[in-house]
Amino acid sequence: MQVVAEELKSILKNADNLRQIGDRAASVRPAPGKWSKKEILGHLVDSAANNHQRFVRLQLTPRLELPGYDGDAWVSLQHYQDRPWQDLIDLWLIYNTQLAEVIRYVDPKALRHVWRAPDGKDQDLEFIIRDYLVHMQHHLDQILFKNS
Repeated sequence: MQVVAEELKSILKNADNLRQIGDRAASVRPAPGKWSKKEILGHLVDSAANNHQRFVRLQLTPRLELPGYDGDAWVSLQHYQDRPWQDLIDLWLIYNTQLAEVIRYVDPKALRHVWRAPDGKDQDLEFIIRDYLVHMQHHLDQILFKNS
């Protein structure tokens, strides 16, 4: 998992690009019902928080059932739209720097431990970790490369 941890740290270098976006631009919602850049980054913080639980708890037990989360509700309840853009970047960066270290030291034997997702499908820890990076990159691409 050391390679995956390094991949995450490489993705986190996008913080410099995120800082080039002004607070006003980060606040624009591209269409009704669509998230602003602030809300997308807030969603990535929520993803970090939920996956942190999975990454750690799945090393402690071979099978785990944790609830999923409603991304829209989490974003709405936390009012990311009202937060300073630079604060959201800092929160995202610090949380994911910690997750990179968690990933770096995952016990290889735990990679086959399974989380039962709310849809009833089993996902092993290795898949969850790798998918976390794919999910993050998808949303960073939305922030950095799509016009608001």
